[in-house]
Amino acid sequence: MTQISTPTTASSGRTRSALIRRAWMITGLLVVFMLINFADKSVIAFAGVQIQKDLGLTPQQFGMVQSSFFWLFAAGALFFGWLSSKVSIRWLLAGLMLLWVATMVPLLGTVSFGVLVACRLVLGFAEGPAFALANHAVHSWFPPEKRALPSSFVTAGSSLGVLIAAPVLTWIIVRWDWHAAFYLLIAVGLVWVVAWIVIGRGAPGETAESTPATVVDTVDAPYRTILRTGTVIGIALLMFCSYWSTTLKVSWLPVYLEDGLGYDTLTTGRLVMLPYGLAAVGAIGAGWFSNRLVSRGVSRKVARGYLSAGLIAGAGLTMVGFTMVSAGPVQILLVSLAFSLNTAAYGVALTAIADVVQSRKRGMVLGGLGAVSSISGMAAPLVLGFSVGRAADKVSGYGTGFMISGILMIVGSAIAVFLVNPERDITLIRRRAEETA
Repeated sequence: MTQISTPTTASSGRTRSALIRRAWMITGLLVVFMLINFADKSVIAFAGVQIQKDLGLTPQQFGMVQSSFFWLFAAGALFFGWLSSKVSIRWLLAGLMLLWVATMVPLLGTVSFGVLVACRLVLGFAEGPAFALANHAVHSWFPPEKRALPSSFVTAGSSLGVLIAAPVLTWIIVRWDWHAAFYLLIAVGLVWVVAWIVIGRGAPGETAESTPATVVDTVDAPYRTILRTGTVIGIALLMFCSYWSTTLKVSWLPVYLEDGLGYDTLTTGRLVMLPYGLAAVGAIGAGWFSNRLVSRGVSRKVARGYLSAGLIAGAGLTMVGFTMVSAGPVQILLVSLAFSLNTAAYGVALTAIADVVQSRKRGMVLGGLGAVSSISGMAAPLVLGFSVGRAADKVSGYGTGFMISGILMIVGSAIAVFLVNPERDITLIRRRAEETA
């Protein structure tokens, strides 16, 4: 009896180890996917001053360029979220990356304001589902109690994208011009596509056949039940508030540091690295801490809801704070916290969705959250752009716009605390499923 069970146990152990290695390999590729995603998204901000001078744009027009990225963001998030249940995630993500590359080709030479807006519009449509699909894929490889950490690594990839891109792209822009930065982004995107197609073989496509058997899923339920749970509504609110800050970081922070606070382009590139670096470390730390809380028996309401809401509220408080102090190290510290604490909350918040939503519907729900986030993505650049454009001076205009943003994040987080409760909503979904059956 012992001779039969021992090799079986050893084989089972090897299988689990192989699955774990495979899961973390996929996680690594998705981290790079998000790294490229945010580098593509932020390059316009790094070249913001040059682009405004080159094309003769006003602050309002530049705000429109940055806002245009989000005009079809929601449509893309919903469409590709729905498509994720129909198409293998391997081919879906490869196709998205190729579409990102295609939108940058027209920017290699002289462009008009209209062409720039059109390219950002299509890129926004293609990047709308990126964060949702990356988390959708990584959640499928891990059991519920361990999802927060790999999800946070994927979130950290977005911060690492700009952390790495900031000095590289700003150096290229200063050394040559803003068009040159797109040559690098196109090359990196194509290399990732090849690597993903080769290494990503067998990545989960969110079908019953491709989801690892070791992953425990939650109970299926109709969309009308899922979307009415407090957890989904609360996380949607947190994503809206958090993405407001993220959008400002991507679209206006480099311009604010250079145009509003007077730092030169190279110094701006270095300073922008601070919030992204803190965000990467914070995201991984928050994911580890959330998993740790759950493993110690702390409720997911606290480990997911309270933790993510607290981080976003902290970002709002520090955003209000940096508008009230003079330029210097203290202000830069507050700026760094304001644009990093909210990012640290992403992985933890989306793990709450994986706690309550069955995998076959998760892609669509996460896509819907991306669509909600896109509303703040459209509004935030415009609010700040008009605040700066209509103010008596740029410094006060930036101050007003950032203070409004900070207050919005604080209020939204306070409301979400009362809504997010995965344990309650898991019970609700199971009861509704039993009633339907």
